[in-house]
Amino acid sequence: MPRPSKPLISRAAAVQASIEIIDSEGLEAFSLPRLAKQLGVRAPSLYHHFSDKSEILAAVARHIAGATVVRPRRRPGPDWPEFFVALSLNFRQAILRHRNAAPILLQHLPRELLIGTYEETAQFLADSGVPTHLHVQILDGMETLSIGAVLTEAMRKPSTRATIFPNVDPESQPLLTEALAANEYTSKQLFEEMIRSFLHGVMRDEAKSARPAKKRSA
Repeated sequence: MPRPSKPLISRAAAVQASIEIIDSEGLEAFSLPRLAKQLGVRAPSLYHHFSDKSEILAAVARHIAGATVVRPRRRPGPDWPEFFVALSLNFRQAILRHRNAAPILLQHLPRELLIGTYEETAQFLADSGVPTHLHVQILDGMETLSIGAVLTEAMRKPSTRATIFPNVDPESQPLLTEALAANEYTSKQLFEEMIRSFLHGVMRDEAKSARPAKKRSA
């Protein structure tokens, strides 16, 4: 399809309009003609900035999971796990604002968006006293846990403490029913504790492996 001689819209405007359509009407309503209508232009104008629909959706994913995620301040030190906890919570908040876009994020989300520059983050861990051989475990685990948990939550209906596991039957599932009644965490708090437990668990396992084995008494 030939491109018009002069661009009528900006790339940023097209991405923002795409998000508005997906948020309000659902992903199934999104199309290039629908986006062009939202922007008040003809569809060929979009080809100044994007080669096809897939490229637009990839840009939407990068904007939602990148530009809208607040990066917490970080200072190396013994409380370094709290930087990752705060970052993960901010990532979760940004994604859940746009639940209808979850399938796009699942397909197009570049993994480096959450952690940021790997080299800088590895330097942050090193300056915090985290052994080098744990860096990959931490970075890979953080991304796997955070992205997987948040996208799974985004594709479900919002839940309360009592409906974290939906459609639980008290008659056939009495133990799960009891567990839900005893649960004091919201979905957000469960997510936060999952991230914190992972990071502290890595360090606890490292400390245990570094301890000398106790000699058995004769």
